[in-house]
Amino acid sequence: MLKKENIVLNQSADSKEDAIKQAGQLLVDQGAVEPAYIDSMQEREQVVSTFMGNGLAIPHGTDEGKTSVIESGLSLVQIPAGVDFDGNEAKVVLGIAGKENEHLEMLQKIAVIFSEEENAEKVINAASAEEIISLFENEDV
Repeated sequence: MLKKENIVLNQSADSKEDAIKQAGQLLVDQGAVEPAYIDSMQEREQVVSTFMGNGLAIPHGTDEGKTSVIESGLSLVQIPAGVDFDGNEAKVVLGIAGKENEHLEMLQKIAVIFSEEENAEKVINAASAEEIISLFENEDV
């Protein structure tokens, strides 16, 4: 589900809203969601922070926002300088849109990868989309 064209490296964001918009726009560009899904992602963030720890935020839409999901998709925005997520610094913003729970397996893998600080650093410091994809595809992770 994570493809080279869904990964952007060395980005900057002025705010968490800006970072969420970037991640959401990648989902729109790949045809996974309608533009309204970005608003749903912003709404979710107002209710509960999607910051997960080890530099990772996983913005996603509300339950109502699922009507804007065309197909499951993932986007990854690497922000080396970090962006403030309610007092926490996110350096990787992973946008997720799930159709019929297809994204749950990927979420599980993301949680495993980012539970290890060493792996989180590899994603944060990756110089290419291929490096990130190989980390996600590595069965030992």
